[in-house]
Amino acid sequence: MNGVGVFAAFVAGWLLAQLSKVLIALVGSRGEMGFRGAVECFTKSGGMPSGHTASFVALSVFLGLSEGFTSNIFALATCMTLIIIYDAVNVRRAVGEHGRLLNSIAAEHKYKRKRLKIVEGHTVPQVIVGAVLGIVIGIGVFLLMSCA
Repeated sequence: MNGVGVFAAFVAGWLLAQLSKVLIALVGSRGEMGFRGAVECFTKSGGMPSGHTASFVALSVFLGLSEGFTSNIFALATCMTLIIIYDAVNVRRAVGEHGRLLNSIAAEHKYKRKRLKIVEGHTVPQVIVGAVLGIVIGIGVFLLMSCA
């Protein structure tokens, strides 16, 4: 197989995770989200499911199936996936919490400064759902590429 399948698995993982976020938000808002809200939801980081996890797990699973689960490239992809998941759950989540706290302190003291952009990380359940989605997508893309 060539790199097209790897890229397709990665993009499909991210795209389907982001679309899932929009559908979940749409159900939660009872259909009153609007186009602008849907675009904001689609492009935001954080939320259910983890797009980072879904895309990298899909890529790793595809590589495992196409190159072998004992191959160097699968090992590298898996290591990168674990680093990205760790970062999403721990580092980015902490940065988001710090941003919220700093914004509240600044507002409390009437500090006239542009509010910090809040970068959301992921919870463990969001990562688990992203991983399951990524496994399914990685297998699906592999099967589609095998048939082509």
